[in-house]
Formats: sequence, C-alpha cells, structure tokens
Amino acid sequence: MFSKLKEKLRNWTKKVSEKAEGSVKEKLLPTKFNTATHKIEPNLKKLKEDFELEKKGIFKKFKTIKISEKEFEVYEEELKMLLLENNVAFEVAEKMVQDLKEKIIGKEFLKKEVESEIKDAFKEIIEEILIEPFDVVEKVKEKIQDQSKEPYVILFCGINGTGKTTTIAKIADSLKKKGLSCVLAAADTFRAASIEQIKEHGEKIGIKVISHEYGSDPASVGFDAIKYAKKNFINCVLIDTAGRMHTEKNLLKEIEKISKVCKPDLKLFIGESITGNDAIEQIKSFDWAIGIDGIILTKADIDEKGGTALSVGYVTKKPILYLGTGQVYDAIETFDKEKFIEKLGL
Repeated sequence: MFSKLKEKLRNWTKKVSEKAEGSVKEKLLPTKFNTATHKIEPNLKKLKEDFELEKKGIFKKFKTIKISEKEFEVYEEELKMLLLENNVAFEVAEKMVQDLKEKIIGKEFLKKEVESEIKDAFKEIIEEILIEPFDVVEKVKEKIQDQSKEPYVILFCGINGTGKTTTIAKIADSLKKKGLSCVLAAADTFRAASIEQIKEHGEKIGIKVISHEYGSDPASVGFDAIKYAKKNFINCVLIDTAGRMHTEKNLLKEIEKISKVCKPDLKLFIGESITGNDAIEQIKSFDWAIGIDGIILTKADIDEKGGTALSVGYVTKKPILYLGTGQVYDAIETFDKEKFIEKLGL
C-alpha cells in the first residue's frame, strides 16, 4: 500500500523545492555597476554600513526560500494528477491542493528544510481529512454492560465481489476471540450460494448462523437473528446483506427496510481499497440510503496507491475502522491513522 503515491509525492516536493531555490538564485545575480550613481569620493563609513546590511540580506536569501504562487502553479496540475492517478477522488485532490497552497505560498522556509516543511503540510492536511476511528469492541461492551439484554447489532453493506461475507466472518471471529458471543444473520437471500457461503464460515469459526430460504424477506432474517440473540443472551448480531450496486434502487430500498426493521447500532460499508472512484460513488449511495457509521476497506495488502482511504474518509466524514489484508480470518487490522500517514512517508 502507498508505494507509488509515496515516491511521487517525494519527487513532486523535490521539484517545488528546486524551483523555488532557482528563483532565489536568479534574484541574486549581480547587477552592472553604474558609475554615474556613485561619487568619486565615497563615504567609506556609509559604504561599510550598506555593505554589512546587504551582506546580511544576501545571506538570509541564500538560507531561506519563499515559494510564490507562480512557482506553485507550475507544478499544481502535476500534483493534482498524481493524486488522481493514485485513486484520490477529484474533489478530494482539489481540496488537498488548495489547502497545501494556503499553507506554503508566501511563507519563508529555511532552504534545507523546505522539503520537510511541504511534507509536514501534507501530513496536517491528511490528518484533517481522516476521521479518528472508534473501537468497535468497546462499543459492543458499552451496550452489553448496561444489562439491557439487547444485543449489539451491526449491519453490513456493500457490493458483490468486495469480500463482504468473508470480512463479516473475520470480525465475528475477532469479537469471539475477545470474549464476545456472536450470531450471524444470512440476510443475503438474493445471491446464489450466499447462504451456504456464510454457513461455511460459521462452521469454521464456530458461530451460529440464522437463515431462511432464498427469496425470503431479508429483514425477517435479521429480525429473527436478533430475537435468537436476546433469547440466548448473545452479545452481538452481525447481519450480512445482498451485495448490491449503488445504482440498483430496488435493492437499496430493501436495505433501507432491513435497517428500519433491525435498528442496527452500527452500519458499516465494506469496499475495496483498489477500486478508487468507484468506491466513492458506492459509499455515497449507501450513506444516502441508510446513513453509514464506518468503513472497512478490503484488499489493502495489494493496494499500491492508498488514495481510496483518503477519499472515502473525506467524502463521508466517517471513519475507516478496519483494513482487510488477506484471506485468512486474522488478516484484518484496526485502522491506525498515524500508521497510515507513516506509510506515506510523511
């Protein structure tokens, strides 16, 4: 993850630094001596004072760099393009470039520190874009500790092919290892073999799966799973739903119904980190339909770009909670904002 973006950001920063340095050197080129403006008998004391002042100014100019708007604009479009190429959504790329411009234009930097100053500015921008994630385990524990006997309900949404069902099994397995009991709801009654798939996961991780027949009402599956959890004092209900395209209005209405019937405590979107702008359009539709609370990005282990994480965080103003990093059940990690920025080399 991030290897391409990291290298390109480094190269872009270097170019801006060199451009600004070149402009300083041009300004310091010697001008022709005009004898007409100098007296034949100069005031030596005055000349010495002027020379000392000029020397200080020259030394300062040699030591510092000020990036002008003109110099920034030379590489502004290039920066925007490299962000777009690395799966950063257009509106996010524009926001990042504008914010960077405001942070560095007209400010004086020490020549030896200009690259690090630009990197620090980028870091601040990314920190502002990414929402601090919350701890799902703590959320579950908070609810079950109030002795309401109500299970913590998590509804998962996303399109087919993103690893949604496998990710749900990973989270169930993780919760189980942390001492929290779970039940899975096979509420994807639309896709062929989806019920068998989640049942297979349930058997492997030792977690009960509640299911109905294909074609049955998915909201009723979720409702029955919650009822089962209450009866058996199970802490958490994880509801799988049919993977649907963000353009399929009928299926989006169906997930709205599931949400209304099951009243989930948490609604999570699962998308691929390698899909770029497609993930942005998907997440906007699901957020509009049910109001998502958090994001899980799969296939982070094969993502060389890293821009999708920046984009989904900015567009939804919701936190990324987990990154999927492989096929096995423990190949999922809690999203760490600082670690993410570190990997970008900032």
